[in-house]
Amino acid sequence: MLTTSARLLRLLAALQVPGDHTGPSLADELGVSVRTVRNDVATLRELGYPVGASPGVAGGYRLGSGSRLPPLLLDDDEAMAVSLGLILAASHGLSDTAESSMRAFSKVVAQLPSRLRPRLETLAGVTVNAPVGSPAVATDSLPPIAAAIHAREQLRFAYRDASGSETHREVEPYRLVLRGARWYLLGWDVGRDDWRTFRVDRLRVKVPNGRRFRSRPDPEGGFESFVVRALETASWQQRYRVRLLAPADVIRGRAPASVEIEPDGDDACVVTVGSDSAAMVAKYLAWWDAPFEVLDSPELVAEVRLLAQRYADAARRSERRVDVSGSR
Repeated sequence: MLTTSARLLRLLAALQVPGDHTGPSLADELGVSVRTVRNDVATLRELGYPVGASPGVAGGYRLGSGSRLPPLLLDDDEAMAVSLGLILAASHGLSDTAESSMRAFSKVVAQLPSRLRPRLETLAGVTVNAPVGSPAVATDSLPPIAAAIHAREQLRFAYRDASGSETHREVEPYRLVLRGARWYLLGWDVGRDDWRTFRVDRLRVKVPNGRRFRSRPDPEGGFESFVVRALETASWQQRYRVRLLAPADVIRGRAPASVEIEPDGDDACVVTVGSDSAAMVAKYLAWWDAPFEVLDSPELVAEVRLLAQRYADAARRSERRVDVSGSR
């Protein structure tokens, strides 16, 4: 039989799961009577925990928000996840979380069972945050953007691009994305009439927000693929279109997300590859292991011809050397 204090802690843990919890279900979980559950709920209320109750078949008890943080009961895996999250928080592109994260980590570790504490203390002791040189954002700059996404309200901000030029943007915001220790906003740029990504450290939000908007269909391939493709191709100076004599599904399995692939019948596809150098693209095409033809770039054709001649010359020289070596 659980003591009253232990039972109250278990009741608090059960109530922390979102949703309404009926008296009978809580009684079964705790191994007590429904009356005991009612008495324990009354005790929690006397201690200052806001436990609400709704009548009816679909009703039950619910733990609301209040001025006190109830004790959290975590299993081993949950405790490890929380602790590791606090250790990593300092390297996630936020400028003001390192000190507070480590304070919280120390408090969590102090409450852990002895079997877990040495492992996490050792991990924290040998882990360092290697700065990546990326501008960080302040924690308080993210909630206004998140609120606009949640409310489906246009976000108005001044945006400074890589050259330092500043423009005014009105964007329908959809996602905050963390990639490579940088925070990005993905949204529909009303002025450009297209999807765009923006670095959060380069924007300055203006208030109030703009008008509400209706959700648009996701960009082709989904939000995640669009963001990866946009970030990987942002610095491309030139794009090249090439027709490959291989099914699109086969090429998709070999190509990164930044490559655009369009089926061209059952046995061919057209790919769009970006780079600052046609020579690099000519070398890259060999990785797909398929016959191809360049569709729109004389520079790429010239680089393919140069590369083909270089390999042909190397093959002839190698064949002579192999023949001579074989005759010895």
